[in-house]
Amino acid sequence: MTDPADSSPSGMRALLDVMARLRDPATGCPWDIVQDFASIAPYTVEEAHEVADVIQRGPDPAALQDELGDLLLQVVYHARMAEERGWFRFEDVAAGVTAKMIRRHPHVFGSAEIATAEAQTEAWEVQKSAERASRAETGVLAGVATALPGLTRAAKLTRRAARIGFDWPDAGAVLDKLDEEVAELRAELPAAEPARLADEVGDLLFVLANLARKLDLDPEGCIHQANAKFERRFGAVETALAAQGRSPADATLEEMEQEWIQAKRRGL
Repeated sequence: MTDPADSSPSGMRALLDVMARLRDPATGCPWDIVQDFASIAPYTVEEAHEVADVIQRGPDPAALQDELGDLLLQVVYHARMAEERGWFRFEDVAAGVTAKMIRRHPHVFGSAEIATAEAQTEAWEVQKSAERASRAETGVLAGVATALPGLTRAAKLTRRAARIGFDWPDAGAVLDKLDEEVAELRAELPAAEPARLADEVGDLLFVLANLARKLDLDPEGCIHQANAKFERRFGAVETALAAQGRSPADATLEEMEQEWIQAKRRGL
């Protein structure tokens, strides 16, 4: 077998061979042998998020290389399990996506002419629509993966609907809808019926995802930034209280709020 550490073009073959060894029913790893598509899928999603995280945190080529390797391993893992079932091989996956990229870029690999990124995006969507139709996936919203993060899927669903004119005219109209949804949630608070509250909170989140879309923002990116900001400011609250020999559990809400305000003023 090729040296697994080989970084030459044969390194891809080495990785495939390593996965085959791990999955060998007789001599492989006990943990790897019992995995299936469903059990590995959460790791695939996790690794994709870790790639996004290292990019978000800033330039770190070594970390990015490492995370991309982990993500590639997930593709190899799924392909190996498919090969064991006689469905397809990793080479088929690579060939399929190569053909897809060529098909979706006729201005690069053919005679079509596309002058702008916006025009390419539109051509890409036209091609994807044709591919969905060939798979008998009908309807404007067909093919939007249900496993996407909720806010991302909300934005993608309504982006699709917007292409045929089903959309708010501008961000101001979305804010009006947001006010309406807040009022509906307030009306449900006295009864506190969990199912109704969940429904109304869902509507609120859905509208917020669309507000981000109308402002050309990524809703998942927005909540990621908000989470990071909360962590920074709460960490500052803990640090300030620790300097006084206390912890948040020892402080009142008002005291923690004052430290929060100070952290906000410092730009955290």
